[in-house]
Amino acid sequence: MFPAFSKVVTLENLLILLKGALLSLGLAAGSLLIGLAIAILIALLRFSTKKICHIIANIYVEFFRGTPMLVQIMYLFTVVPIVISLIVGHRVRINPVIVGLIALSLNSGAYQAEYIRGGINGVDKGQKEACETLGLSRTDMMRFVILPQAFRLAIPSMVGEFVTLIKDSSLLMTIGALELFGQANKIGNIYYDYMTPETISIFYYLIMTLTISYFARKLEKRLARSV
Repeated sequence: MFPAFSKVVTLENLLILLKGALLSLGLAAGSLLIGLAIAILIALLRFSTKKICHIIANIYVEFFRGTPMLVQIMYLFTVVPIVISLIVGHRVRINPVIVGLIALSLNSGAYQAEYIRGGINGVDKGQKEACETLGLSRTDMMRFVILPQAFRLAIPSMVGEFVTLIKDSSLLMTIGALELFGQANKIGNIYYDYMTPETISIFYYLIMTLTISYFARKLEKRLARSV
């Protein structure tokens, strides 16, 4: 029924797909960490007493949460190099994987900023008042008291964000990045059989996301018991 099936399902092709899966996982992990750093900065801007800081933070969050991920990826891949080329005077090309990491990180930063904000709002107000009574500065209160507790409250949401990033990394196939779905599409082009490699890629995605979700539930239960 599928004459190319036996040709596609080989150890070599399965390893190629595994390589793509590892790239997807690496992109998701890297963008989660970079996004976390961005989210902390956004949280600090929101915590600032200066109105301009609040405006900058809100614009960032609303922009990246309010526009499609695919549009953000394509804009960074097609428009930004043109602008840079005009500035430096020669053609500039950016590696698709680098573009993907930047796009995923910027997008994740906006969502994680909301998770941290929710965590901050979840910290008992009495602790903030106690910090003020002890004479802690706003910076020290955020650094030593509020943010550690906010992170703890935001962990389940951040794990969910990690799973989302793994799935969203498949969008990078549109700019030529050879993550999991990109590798599956490449194999499909070679054998003129897209069903087989793309079906296998689905199982790779499921293995990654279900494994992470399983450990996330374990972590969430442990955190709940320690409260």
